[in-house]
Amino acid sequence: MSDDAGLDRPHVFLPAEPSAAGPPLLLLHGTGGDERDLLPLRGLLSPGAAVLSVRGSVLENGMPRFFRRLREGVFDEDDLRRRADALAAFVETAGAAYGVDPGALVAVGFSNGANIASALLLRRPGLLRGAVLLSAMVPFAEPPAVDLAGTSVVVSNGRRDPMIPAALTATLVGQLRERGADVVELPHPGGHQIDPGVLPQVRELLGA
Repeated sequence: MSDDAGLDRPHVFLPAEPSAAGPPLLLLHGTGGDERDLLPLRGLLSPGAAVLSVRGSVLENGMPRFFRRLREGVFDEDDLRRRADALAAFVETAGAAYGVDPGALVAVGFSNGANIASALLLRRPGLLRGAVLLSAMVPFAEPPAVDLAGTSVVVSNGRRDPMIPAALTATLVGQLRERGADVVELPHPGGHQIDPGVLPQVRELLGA
C-alpha cells in the first residue's frame, strides 16, 4: 500500500515474479470485501503475475463497494459513471507508478467488482486488455457506443443465482458482443459465488 500522491486509495500491488507467464491482474472485490479478498486468485488464474487490487470507495452499511445502488439490483448509474472514471484514473496512475504497461491489465471482478469492471470496459475502452466477470450484472441500461474489438471478456454467472436471471446475463453478453468484445461464457450450476470449477478454464483462456 502506498501513501504517495495519487496512490492514497487503499490498494495492494504485487510485482510480477520472474516465472510469471500470464497477464497482470486488476482485482476488484465484491460488496463487503477489500483489497485482500481476491489475492488468492493470482495463483489460480495468472501465477506470479503482477497484481493491482483496489478497495471500493463507497460504504453501504459499513461495507465497501465500488459505487452506490438505489436498492438491490438497481444501480445509481450517475454515481457508477463517476466512480468508474475515478477508478480508471487511479489505475492509470498506479500502472505508471508500478511499471505496468498501459492496456495490459485484465480485470477480475466478483459481483460489485464485476459490475465496475464492466463499467470500465464501456467507459474507458483500451484501459484494460480484458476482463473476467464473476457474478456480473448489467452496469448501464443504455451503455455507450464504444469499440471493444480486441478485448477479451469471460462471463461466469451461476444458473441458480437469485440476483441474476439468465435473461440479465444474456443482456450483458449481448451488449459486450455488439460492441466488438470477444466474450466467452462459462456458466456454473451454483448461485451468487465464485465457482472454483470454472477457474482452470479461466486460467487457460488468460494464458492463451
